[in-house]
Amino acid sequence: MRTRTLGFVFGLVILGSALAVAQNASRIDDLKWLAGSWRLEKSGTVIEEQWNAPAGGVMLAMGRTVKAGKLVEFEFLRIEQRGNSLVYLAQPGGQPPTEFALESMTPTEVVFANLQHDFPKRIRYKKNADGSVTARVEDETGKKGQDFPYRSSTVGLGGQ
Repeated sequence: MRTRTLGFVFGLVILGSALAVAQNASRIDDLKWLAGSWRLEKSGTVIEEQWNAPAGGVMLAMGRTVKAGKLVEFEFLRIEQRGNSLVYLAQPGGQPPTEFALESMTPTEVVFANLQHDFPKRIRYKKNADGSVTARVEDETGKKGQDFPYRSSTVGLGGQ
């Protein structure tokens, strides 16, 4: 009887651990709020990011910065599901990708970090109550950084 009870308790512990892992697993589908066209316009500079909806375990994006009608920066971005976590990959100017591991995630914010990278060390995306998205790049302390308060853009692929 004692062996059976211990086996039952052990089984419950294993099941509870598996459920806890499943509940804490970061799923790319939980970032569907990031999908869309996002735009920031300030002092003649336009910064845009276009994120595809999650599919196949990945979200793809491209970003560009245009100043005085000229392209000054571009980057390719992606967020990948890797096992029970997510990884953010940035390729500014088409360079090889730099990886940022998932640090934290809530229903309205995701934070990726690479503390060995020069700058940024962290990348944050936050869904705001009004439906906008704020991206932030920052140092390891969070004190030095830059916010990108994006609004949804209705500009499609057909032009403006």
